[in-house]
Amino acid sequence: MAQRIDGVLLLDKPPGLSSNAALQEAKRLCGAAKAGHAGTLDPLASGLLPLVFGEATKFAQFALGADKEYVARVRLGIATATGDVEGEVIGRGAGGVDGERLEGALARFRGEIEQVPPMYAALKHGGRPLYALAREGRTVERAPRRVTIRALELLSRAGDLIELRILCSKGTYVRQLAHDLGAALGSGAHLAALRRTAVGGFRVEQAIGLGALRALDPPGRSARLLAIESLLAGLARVELPAALSGRFLDGQALRLDEARRGRCRVYLERGPLLGVGELRAAGELHAVRLLARAARGGASG
Repeated sequence: MAQRIDGVLLLDKPPGLSSNAALQEAKRLCGAAKAGHAGTLDPLASGLLPLVFGEATKFAQFALGADKEYVARVRLGIATATGDVEGEVIGRGAGGVDGERLEGALARFRGEIEQVPPMYAALKHGGRPLYALAREGRTVERAPRRVTIRALELLSRAGDLIELRILCSKGTYVRQLAHDLGAALGSGAHLAALRRTAVGGFRVEQAIGLGALRALDPPGRSARLLAIESLLAGLARVELPAALSGRFLDGQALRLDEARRGRCRVYLERGPLLGVGELRAAGELHAVRLLARAARGGASG
């Protein structure tokens, strides 16, 4: 029976399963009434999928906006319609790209770049996902987006199959990065496999697979939940005395003796998390997201 559960579950999603299917099974196993995830992984991909239960769904945006790390296998010499191994082959180029040319091409994609989203993406155009249009054989113009590739490292190579470590900002399409790398080399390329290894401060080594989650009893599953605060680890901490906490929870702006600016975690003094606030000019604290009373204090089952 579904119940109120508040917290974060780090799932190691297997390949071949959609993020939503993985979410629904984990939600059922944990008996959660409300659940979501913080960043979709394609069915082709495996790895870290942070799941949020109950009140934690209010704070999923902080993981969605975090940098992501991947290990990607890219096949040089073959371009596909989808940019990955599941797509129809649309071009073949010369293989055997030498190491110097490969490193020169990788260097072009490090730092801030413009990336045109692929047609096989969930972004909407005229109310319809791009991938639905692509399946009808249609192509529409997509505006380029600025993304940041903080690290692009060659881990290994076996002929035309290369393995890359990628650390990138939100909104980066690794399939498109593989396609664009192939275009820069003049050889064509596609994504052969993808594993997400980190989301913000979360690592895949902390995650549990669905098989292991199934094998646990209910108390064991509850023990896997992280506190809601784990989504907010990068934010400054502000504590409020009891006299001010009620006003904050009512949505009132507070004047504090604070020089800091930006988003912050807000706690009751020596007490539980109340929510997320934003410190603005003149030390004003404004509420951004608030926890319901029953959820204050972190993960619970």
